Parts: sequence; structure tokens; C-alpha cells
Amino acid sequence: MEPDTKTWVSEFILLGLSSDWGIQVSLFVLFLIMYLVTVLGNFLTVLLIRWDGRLHTPMYFFLTNLSLVDVSYATCIVPQLLVHFLAEHKAIPFVSCASQLFFSLALGGIEFVLLAVMAYDRYVAVCKPLRYTVIMHAGLCSNLAITSWVSGSMNSLLHTAITFQLPMCTNRTIDHVSCEILAVVRLACVDTSSNEMMIMVSSIVLLMAPFFLVLLSYIQIISTILKIQSREGRRKAFHTCASHLTVVALCYGTAIFTYIQPHSSPSVLQEKLISLFYAVLTPMLNPMIYSIRNKEVKMAWQKVLGRFSGLTSKLASG
Repeated sequence: MEPDTKTWVSEFILLGLSSDWGIQVSLFVLFLIMYLVTVLGNFLTVLLIRWDGRLHTPMYFFLTNLSLVDVSYATCIVPQLLVHFLAEHKAIPFVSCASQLFFSLALGGIEFVLLAVMAYDRYVAVCKPLRYTVIMHAGLCSNLAITSWVSGSMNSLLHTAITFQLPMCTNRTIDHVSCEILAVVRLACVDTSSNEMMIMVSSIVLLMAPFFLVLLSYIQIISTILKIQSREGRRKAFHTCASHLTVVALCYGTAIFTYIQPHSSPSVLQEKLISLFYAVLTPMLNPMIYSIRNKEVKMAWQKVLGRFSGLTSKLASG
């Protein structure tokens, strides 16, 4: 009987969000628009930072990394999701599923660590402004960025290897929109409590540890802001952190709700919606948040639009 319950799986079936054709077509159009906005927004953000010399600072160096992570994460999930919306057979090969799990988990971990690094950057900018350029030098910024990418990738590699070594049952249907780690672990024919414990432990290390560093940084930032005498000074100091604080609330809030307590997790539908919120909505909103709430970015956009308007006027008059 053992061979009937445990087998080598060549592909998985993703159930997705709905089996209704009309709903799937509507979702295809919605997610296609959101994905295009995500790619365009993050791509333009990176180009703007590269083009405008005033944005060649540590804060925008880390924002460039964040934009690259966001567009990569969306690309890891959404194209396959779009194909499945219009496909009758919603299969994903074993290798593609493993790759998707690895990259989504890695990019998520990278973003958590990167947000903690950005919080430290804001702490130095607000609490130690006179030493900011000395502390946040190019070498340190590069090392912090590399640490973010390496730590997230190594954590994901470990989990992906362990997850896909589990003996899978003949049931190869994943009730999710993608190859999400908890959804894949549930297909195993063995007790997965140790795997779920490892997920929780790594979540504490790679999610909660950076989160507490963010909290510590902002406790220091708020304490420093409250000591500023002028109202304008306090407003300006808080405004430099507002964009990052908004992104932190979106990213950490969603991930903590999803991964910290696997045994008391939300319903399957809630898990799908949370996953899509993090994979689609957050990467789309991040460039907007930094563009709307950041004075330097708005000024850079005005400069670009001004030059474009001048160029079109010359072409029209010529």
C-alpha cells in the first residue's frame, strides 16, 4: 500500500481563486492591469533615481533595491496566475513550482530585511544628521544591500530543499493561487509539524527580528522628533519617514498575519487574498507611496515632466 500513497509528483494543479469562467476572465483583466502598473511604476522609479543626481543618496539606493524586489516578486507570481485564469488545465510542473516557491520566499525575505535596513537609514538621518554621510557611506550601503539579498536567498533555499524532499501523496492539488510553502507542505503524507515549526522559527528570525529593529529605530526617531522645538522641524523630520513607515505597515502586517502561526492560520480563501495582496497590491502601491509622500521624488518628476513638456513644445513649434 505504501507506493499508492507516496509517489513522485511531476506536476501540481493550482485551484486558484475561482472555477467560474466569467469571473476568471474579469480577474485576468484586473490582474493584468495591476501587473502592468506594477512593472511600469517600479521601472520608472528606478530610472528616475538613476537619472536625477539629487536622488543619489543611501535612501534612494535602498529604494532602488526595493523596487527591483517588488517587480521581481510580482513577476514570479502574476504571469503564471494570468495563464491559469485562461487555461482549462491549471497545471504547474514540479520544477516550476519549486522555482516559484524559492523565488517568492527569497524575495519576500529580502524585502523584510531591506525594510529594516531602510529604517536604520532613516534613524541615522533623523537622529544623527551631522554624521549621516560619514555613517551611511557607499561601502556600508552596499554591504547592507548584499546582506539583505543573501539572507533572504539562503533562508529560501533551505526551506525549498526541505519542502520538496517531503513524500507527496497522490493528491497533487494545491488549493492556492501559487506554490506557497504552507500550501505545498499540506500535500505531504507524513507529519509536517516539524516543517511548520521550522517555518515559524525562520519567520521569527527573518521577519520578526527585522521588525523589532524597525520598531527600535522608530522609537528612537519619534523620541528625537519630539525633542525638536519648532513645529516645522518636527513636521519635516516626520515627513522623511512617512513613506517608509507606510510601506512597513503594508508588508510586515500582511506577512506576520500569514506566517507566524501556521496552526491557527486563516481560512484558505483568506490565505489566497493575503498572498495576492502581498504579491500584487503591495508592489503596485510602493512606487505610488514614495512618489506621493516624498518631496524629492515629486520634484524629480516635475523636472522630468517639465523637460518633456518643453521638448514637445519645441517639436510642435518646429
